[in-house]
Amino acid sequence: MVSELSRRSFRIALAIVVASVVAAIAAGGVAVKLALDYPDRPHAGQGRTIEVQIDRGMSFPAVAERLARAGVIDRPRWFRLYAMHRGATTRVRHGRYPLRDDMTPREVLDALLAGVEDVTVPVTIPEGLHILEVFAILDRAGVARAADLEAVCRDPEFLADRGIAGDTCEGYLFPDTYRFRAPTPARAVLDRLIERHRAVWQQARRKHAASVERLERKLGWTDRELLILASIVEKEAAVDSERERIAQVFINRLTSPSFRPKRLETDPTIRYGCTVPLEKSAACRAWDPTQRLRRRQLDDVDNPYNTYRHEGLPPGPIANPGRRSIEAAMNPDGSRFFYFVARNDGTHVFSKTLAEHTRWVNRYQK
Repeated sequence: MVSELSRRSFRIALAIVVASVVAAIAAGGVAVKLALDYPDRPHAGQGRTIEVQIDRGMSFPAVAERLARAGVIDRPRWFRLYAMHRGATTRVRHGRYPLRDDMTPREVLDALLAGVEDVTVPVTIPEGLHILEVFAILDRAGVARAADLEAVCRDPEFLADRGIAGDTCEGYLFPDTYRFRAPTPARAVLDRLIERHRAVWQQARRKHAASVERLERKLGWTDRELLILASIVEKEAAVDSERERIAQVFINRLTSPSFRPKRLETDPTIRYGCTVPLEKSAACRAWDPTQRLRRRQLDDVDNPYNTYRHEGLPPGPIANPGRRSIEAAMNPDGSRFFYFVARNDGTHVFSKTLAEHTRWVNRYQK
């Protein structure tokens, strides 16, 4: 009786073990089939196109995770194993990929290996814009976010690494037409504009070496002061033929013993001080940039860029000058004028005396 019961229990146990083994084999077979079918199994999507940015130097596990988060693949670990099987984990090309959400892993990997053509956009930076205006243009073009560009431009470490004095990269972003990938990291964008500025600057220095040497010896200036002057010339001059003369007017005001106080008295510097610096005076905060400067702004001693109240050059450049203004600052025309007033047609009348200047002001401005 006991023996019969033992045999029955053994048969039941054996049946359970056999069933478990069969189930395990079956499950293993299903798993193996799923793994083998994985490369050619479309992702459960609706055929939508999703843009995925693959960054330069990105590891393949990070690539797989980004694709999974974007909804292009599932099972990122399987995708990685599949890529390893194909020897493709180090051959993925960076770029911005338009991928459908119903592609197979094989199609996705093939696309990453084929790469995408760099999409570039033309961007023109006009002469005489300040940094915030430059950043707005780059933002609208989709090159980089204005906030990111401004943060880098004001970063002391970024400026120190590039040998830029002052608290921003103002003046060092050369106005020109560029082509950028969209998007491009903010640092790379600024570096390109700064490198272009330096190339043009060195060309201008070589061209006007003797004049620059005289200015540096006479005024004790460095490239920084020349750049500040060039930025002011850029904001004041409308026609190329007057740039060297306008530069000379400001130099005369700073160097002539008979001209006192040695103030440049130029409106664009005030406007800059009320627009770009992070810390602004009360008078600047009360000013509407769409309106003309009022007496409160002209008399504002708390604006360090107010050249009606402070002698000498302002603390830094007030715009990003082009080649002609840079050369004008390096090679002023040697004239003896101290004043100029706009004729309202883009040109100016230049005067040597205040009385003469006043007559022209009354004629053209009042």
